[in-house]
Amino acid sequence: MNRVVIVGASAGGLATAEALRRLGYQGGLTLIGGEEHLPYDRPPLSKQILTGEWQPDRLPLRRPEDIDALGLDLRLGMTATGLDTARRTVALADGTRVSYDALVIATGVRPRGLPGTEGLAGVHTLRTLEDALAFKARLRPGRRLVIVGAGFIGAEAAAVARGLGVEVTLLEAAPLPLAQAVGEQAGQFLAQIHRDHGVWLHTGAQVAGILGAEGEVRGVGLADGTVLPADDVLVAIGSLPNTEWLAGSGLTVDNGLVCDEFSAAAPGVYGVGDVARWHNPLFGTAMRIEHRTNAAEQGMAVARNLLKPDARRPFAPVPYFWSDQYGMRIQAYGYLRGHDEALVMEHDPAQRRLLVAYRTGDRLAGVLAVGLPPKTVRAMRALVAAGTAWESAASDAAAA
Repeated sequence: MNRVVIVGASAGGLATAEALRRLGYQGGLTLIGGEEHLPYDRPPLSKQILTGEWQPDRLPLRRPEDIDALGLDLRLGMTATGLDTARRTVALADGTRVSYDALVIATGVRPRGLPGTEGLAGVHTLRTLEDALAFKARLRPGRRLVIVGAGFIGAEAAAVARGLGVEVTLLEAAPLPLAQAVGEQAGQFLAQIHRDHGVWLHTGAQVAGILGAEGEVRGVGLADGTVLPADDVLVAIGSLPNTEWLAGSGLTVDNGLVCDEFSAAAPGVYGVGDVARWHNPLFGTAMRIEHRTNAAEQGMAVARNLLKPDARRPFAPVPYFWSDQYGMRIQAYGYLRGHDEALVMEHDPAQRRLLVAYRTGDRLAGVLAVGLPPKTVRAMRALVAAGTAWESAASDAAAA
């Protein structure tokens, strides 16, 4: 194998490149990234960068000299536009083609937008450093911010904005924030936290359109006729996998790049990170996880499978994500979506403590914890990893 090409230069792509070198691969290694920046950390964009606690120079995942040491053919500010799996070439936006012996697709996702907002100042999404800096510059005391979407990005931005003295309205189409993912009880808990901090949370909200005048946003119109005045609007309604460039490649795309349990999409082609929808044998289902921890772990697993094709191992992690809001850390282990039951094991709103266990079928599929000791959370993760039967999970967790 003379040349590995990695398309996508964020956490997953970088982790793959580093793991290949660490495992002894000495061949050519091309890393292609759509942004001009060296690989950087995205989770702080909706937290420390917005608060001003961090400056952009803290975001890079590695120092320039560490990147240089990898011996990469590094092509930043360049996007892939096509893939020919028969000829094993990747077409780039500058008209060139890059040949590969093995290909890793780590192109991530992009935010969903709202139609009709193009060119309207004050309408934001939050994915890149430039997004975060432009949004941060507008967050000043007394300004009115409407956030469309109460998922983790929207909720984190709401918490930061309130801390900066911004008037915040948080819109959610569902009856509760995140209820589809974390269940009704956890959704109610998180909703109350926002209300306690002065966020006006409007659930069951259907956005009819963004209102503007003279090129500036002025408000958000709802389907029921309500108009919410706004100086800024953050659109946080989910994301779309960056797979358009794969059209005609023969690879299967369905809510991401479809991969098997080894993260392989085709012979010699692997998916990593937010863009990859792979079969996780630990949970017996296909999943696409948009969290940095998963991207880094999958990158390392793919590097190992590339270099040891006769001894490939399934990628079967316990997914992990976290969110920081109002000084509390929300942690979740496992696969919470599509659960059959959510059991509240600890609930203390006054102390901002919550522990919820999730059942899928007859096993413990995941846990969500707020304000609990690390020992308790680690013990619950171990139960998920072991595929613990639901009947014994509650008693084992209570004893942990």
